[in-house]
Amino acid sequence: MHTDSLDKQTKTRINKLQKRLRREVGQAIEAFNMIEEGDKVMVCLSGGKDSYAMLDILMNLQKSAPIRFELVAVNLDQKQPGFPEEVLPNYLESIGVPFHIVERDTYSIVKEVVPEGKTTCALCSRLRRGTLYGFAEEIGANKIALGHHRDDILETFFLNMFYGGKLKSMPPKLVSDDGKNMVIRPLAYAREKDIAEYAELREFPIIPCNLCGSQENLQRQVIKEMLQGWDKSHPGRIETMFRSLCNVVPSHLADNELFDFKGLQLGFPHGIAPDTGSALGPLGDDEETGANGSGVQVMEKIDILSV
Repeated sequence: MHTDSLDKQTKTRINKLQKRLRREVGQAIEAFNMIEEGDKVMVCLSGGKDSYAMLDILMNLQKSAPIRFELVAVNLDQKQPGFPEEVLPNYLESIGVPFHIVERDTYSIVKEVVPEGKTTCALCSRLRRGTLYGFAEEIGANKIALGHHRDDILETFFLNMFYGGKLKSMPPKLVSDDGKNMVIRPLAYAREKDIAEYAELREFPIIPCNLCGSQENLQRQVIKEMLQGWDKSHPGRIETMFRSLCNVVPSHLADNELFDFKGLQLGFPHGIAPDTGSALGPLGDDEETGANGSGVQVMEKIDILSV
């Protein structure tokens, strides 16, 4: 999009949104140490609004960042019928970012395995994730950037609570189970409605995902509508809920593996005996232990909850 042809009001709105997104992405990167000197970041580009905005903001930050890091855009062509193969290469060439198009026919696998009428998202995402992890190793990328935003993180939290019986969400930063890949989510602090408006104003060439159709009755769609309703009727509630994910108090939940409730004793502040420190769990020093006397066990529990 050529900004020269835009009216003053539109330019002002684009600049305002860009500054806000830059600030939020910068804050997330700093808070979780997402990008470091010399990193090679593989930016996963789906063709949706979120990944376009993520790449745009990361490229913008790269120009003024006090550290040097490399960006390479990667799109997974899943061979969906009617997928416009030329759109992403043309766009990526126009903005001058190094890129790869990885071709894997996951579409046929999903359609063969998943019964007609059933949701395909779970299998599709697993296949996509496995392919991208492997490709990151091939090109020497030590960070994989995904375009999940604050609303995605909250939706996942409620999905796990309502349907999975777990207090779990998408962490802004995680290491894969095999320890070979580090995933970062630079948009973790950004609001979906800001991203959507920014993508529209910037006229990114959006490619809709039509692998599964609309699937309006998906559980995630139900949660999304619930959160959108709260946002309209109770402004500020979404911000407060997200802040709660960043302010966890294990001693006031009910997970015996995360906090040693059994070891609480009278006569000590908060019931924690200073000779063992076991009840403090992850809130204490590095050497403090969990319910079974092993600090390793506590850390393993935290890792599991964050995946």
